[in-house]
Amino acid sequence: MDEDTFDDLLVSADAGLIVVTTAVENEQAGCLVGFHSQSSMSPQQYGFWLSKANHTYQVSLRATHFAIHFLTVDDLAMAQRFGARSGEDTDKFRGLDVDPTEQGVPLLSTLPNRLVVERITMLDDGGDHVAITARVISSETTGTFTPLRLSHIGDLPPGRDNDSRAIQP
Repeated sequence: MDEDTFDDLLVSADAGLIVVTTAVENEQAGCLVGFHSQSSMSPQQYGFWLSKANHTYQVSLRATHFAIHFLTVDDLAMAQRFGARSGEDTDKFRGLDVDPTEQGVPLLSTLPNRLVVERITMLDDGGDHVAITARVISSETTGTFTPLRLSHIGDLPPGRDNDSRAIQP
């Protein structure tokens, strides 16, 4: 397989970005995610992939509910906050207006285009990300928006190096 061709193809697709948040036992977590998609029309389901290097992944092992915040072109600072910092050594939520759901999932007031979902499955196929399929509980939007895309964030350094990922849950 030609890895450069694969990378070129996916960069050309220029994925939209989201911030996924969750919480378990008063421990909040959130990270920038580029791998995500609707996974069923009826029932409504959404899939997203979390890096095993992220603190959010560790919390997700115990979590049942998540918020998926869709980023707009005006949300670069939030992408940097949730993508270039590690939740293990930084409180990414400090100073943000957060409204928790009934299940304690932090909803970020500055990111109103979002889904609240309940995990159905988690799949670890041995790669560096874990797939989560979730049932959509609710959705909110301010209307049509231009998504923040991978090409908009430049060379954003990750909060955790991929080599530091957890191999086993």
